[in-house]
Amino acid sequence: MSTDLATGSRRARPRWYRFLAPLLSVALIAAVFTWFLPQFTSLAQVWDAVAGMTWLEKSVLGLAAVWNLVTYQFVVVATTPGMTMRQATVATEAATAVSNTVLGGAALSVGLTYAMNSSWGFSRSRTSVALLVAGLWNNFAKLGLPVLALALLAFSSPPSTARLVAGLAGLAGLGAAVAVLGTVLRSPATAAQVGRAAALVATGVRRAFRRGPVSGWDRATTKFRDRTVMLLRARWHWITLATLVSHLSLFLVLLLSLRFVGVDGDQVSLAEALAVFAFARLLTAVPFTPGGLGVVELALITGLAAAGGPRALVAAAVLVFRALSYVLPIPLGLGTYLFWRHNRSWRREPNTAPRTVLVPETV
Repeated sequence: MSTDLATGSRRARPRWYRFLAPLLSVALIAAVFTWFLPQFTSLAQVWDAVAGMTWLEKSVLGLAAVWNLVTYQFVVVATTPGMTMRQATVATEAATAVSNTVLGGAALSVGLTYAMNSSWGFSRSRTSVALLVAGLWNNFAKLGLPVLALALLAFSSPPSTARLVAGLAGLAGLGAAVAVLGTVLRSPATAAQVGRAAALVATGVRRAFRRGPVSGWDRATTKFRDRTVMLLRARWHWITLATLVSHLSLFLVLLLSLRFVGVDGDQVSLAEALAVFAFARLLTAVPFTPGGLGVVELALITGLAAAGGPRALVAAAVLVFRALSYVLPIPLGLGTYLFWRHNRSWRREPNTAPRTVLVPETV
């Protein structure tokens, strides 16, 4: 009976409902680029700002952009024992291209990562642990960077109430995330309890939509805990370092874009730029649009202009930054995807990827 009700509820949902989120995303992107951006700059001004850079500045900015593309491979290699840098490059660039171009691309990029890793002999469980650990550390960095930025700002100017509230909120979010992870990793028993509690919450949410209960979350959480503990004991410092390098390398591209188009430190300081960057990155934790398109531009231009940067130069710098960090990975990702589709020399049978001491035989 409950299955019939659930099926009837899904059938009764209006057809336009599934298109609502994509339409809202497209509307947001269109509003930012057709109404918001023209109030700050024009393509002619952006081109003039780029043309005004010296060849040395363009070279340094290009090298920083390439380095930024390389850095996430460090995270993947650190969280996936047995994976090579070449494999990590193909997987991350292709997944980034999907995430940046397709509505709901974040979920599709995860599926593509599973497919690629599986073709190279990595089991689903090894990929799951790698994705979960990398995702957790990525979110830790997104929560921690605003706290770091606000701490740096406190040395240059008296902290305002808004800054204190934002800093405390970020610190609380980071503390809560670390506490949950610590609870899960404490012991198999606590991991199972967390899994059962999460299953109860998920079942309650599903019941509101007339869907059935979930099960097996305690076993899944326990398995995740055992494999994650082994990985983190050996590599937590490398994973942390790689994650920080990845985030700060992306910030470096933004900072160089600002400085090279003419926004100097007296107008927007390093600490102010880091604070705006950190809160813009925090917004990308919720996938409103593919790759944060429109959302990131809106947050960065508004924040940097409010910090004191000239509106036209700030907008030009942000567009240069997004061209290098958002647009550039798309053709590169398409190339790596085609390479994966046609290259057979890396293919292996399922679950035959090179094993290390961090990969138990049961994985």
